[in-house]
Amino acid sequence: MIGDLAARLTRKSRSNFYYAFLALPKPRRDALYAVYAFCRTVDDIADLGRERGDDLADQRRALARWRRDVALCYEPGGHLDDPIARGLAEAVRAFAIPRDALLAIIDGVEMDLDRVSYETAEDLYPYCYRVASAVGLCCIEIFGYTDPRARAYAVELGTALQLTNIIRDVGADARAGRVYVPQEDLRKFGVSADDLLRGRHTESFVQLMRHQAERARRFYRAAHDSFPAVDARSLVPAEIMGRIYFALLEEIEARRFRVFDERITVPTGRKVAIAFRCWAAARFGSASRRGRAA
Repeated sequence: MIGDLAARLTRKSRSNFYYAFLALPKPRRDALYAVYAFCRTVDDIADLGRERGDDLADQRRALARWRRDVALCYEPGGHLDDPIARGLAEAVRAFAIPRDALLAIIDGVEMDLDRVSYETAEDLYPYCYRVASAVGLCCIEIFGYTDPRARAYAVELGTALQLTNIIRDVGADARAGRVYVPQEDLRKFGVSADDLLRGRHTESFVQLMRHQAERARRFYRAAHDSFPAVDARSLVPAEIMGRIYFALLEEIEARRFRVFDERITVPTGRKVAIAFRCWAAARFGSASRRGRAA
């Protein structure tokens, strides 16, 4: 029942995660659904809370309750009322999901409660780690791996995915009072926060976004270089996520970063094709992993 609730939440979101999860056997898929449902739920405390105008103190208390629930997930016999938390506890009991990573995800959400601005890319990376790489570190424990390089792979890929999200959502984030593009980059390319807020698609903006895209590509390449080939079969879901997001980055680039007009997505048919190719490559030993490393 709890797994069904998490699965419905995942399907309803139309998340790229859904296509990656399809490659998993049911016990692992249910655990991934539970982790994803947890991530969505705590993220909504910041996002939906902002839309509703919730009091910041109430949002922080809600996140504090989730920190307590995460702690209870690791205590034998810990009582949890929330069905999402109970599903997460089942996943924690079945797989070695690191508590620190779950808490880091909550910390990342809390960073979004205040007006967001980062001076440099180095200042931004801890946020990317908490909201994306930490998720990857939870996921690879469910996928299974033997080579410890899988953890570096998860961290690099998570950062690449988050940087791609930042490019796609730059306008919507600015309207929400969040500017994730480093301030030093804005100054370098002559783009202001107001330009992002107003959706001004200028040549300066295009150059700024190309700079962000190249940074994301560096992390995709780093993930590719740290990929543990011995674990290729078990890490198929992660590869699917990476390929879909890399395709999203390419789509954004092909449209010259016209991200203000609409939310750019990868068509469903292409996602399914990517998922199949990743599964087939791992299953039949294909050496082709060029898509993400370009």
